[in-house]
Amino acid sequence: MIRSMTGFGSGHGQSGSEEIDVEVRSVNHKFCEVKVRLPRELAALELETVRRVKERLARGGIDVSARRPPGRAGLTPRVDLGLAEEYARAFGEVGARLGLPGQVALSQVLAAEGVVTLEERSADLGAAREALAAALALALESLGAMRESEGQALARDLEARLQSVEAMVAKVEELSPRSVEQYRQRLAERVAELARGVAVDPARLAAEVALFADRADVSEELTRLRSHLSQMRALIAGGEPAGRKMDFLVQEMHREVNTVGSKSQSAEIATLVVALKAEIERMREQVQNVE
Repeated sequence: MIRSMTGFGSGHGQSGSEEIDVEVRSVNHKFCEVKVRLPRELAALELETVRRVKERLARGGIDVSARRPPGRAGLTPRVDLGLAEEYARAFGEVGARLGLPGQVALSQVLAAEGVVTLEERSADLGAAREALAAALALALESLGAMRESEGQALARDLEARLQSVEAMVAKVEELSPRSVEQYRQRLAERVAELARGVAVDPARLAAEVALFADRADVSEELTRLRSHLSQMRALIAGGEPAGRKMDFLVQEMHREVNTVGSKSQSAEIATLVVALKAEIERMREQVQNVE
């Protein structure tokens, strides 16, 4: 069954001391374009993440966002014990020299410049790689389920439109021979009016009608159109990414309908051609969402 290109998924992974949360969003795109946003300390895993996504998804604009939970990422305090000892000794000497009562408080030492600094917490890259892979797999699975669900809705809509197109194609096929007979009658009446009693060669009239019938014959176009409809159904039911193939088939269907319209001189067929174009255009819009 076809799948949509739009969806969302999330996942959580843990390995050793590393935990990572991943969110994946996808929208329509002609190709498979993956954008990855990782914490700076995990930047080395970006290309690997892109590869994993492309192994699972064929088309779409995919945005992958990963983060380490609070407390496991960002900044961590570092205490310079040597510097703290120097401050404590210096503060004690100043107090003794000035005759000030009391002892040096811990808060005074920690507040001194340079004793406590904030540093980026380093990551265990090996554990982070495993945690990221696990979280990404869960997010892609969730995303795939949503894309499949939307794909089923697309399949139902496209099937309904295929049936509508088939019904109109059958009507065009039914009307096509009538247009030839109508042309023959109009031609005979016109010739009779212009001849004013002069005998008209029936063979010449038949030849003219035959020439018109050949020019107005749309059987080949209708046959190809039915073939395209059959191929569309096969792609909808198949399990492979089919969006680009379906887009090509819709273009071909539109081209065949245009040819039918240019060949026919029937007002009824012209009306059907307009309706066919409108329905095929709606199909084209839906196909843009298919992976």
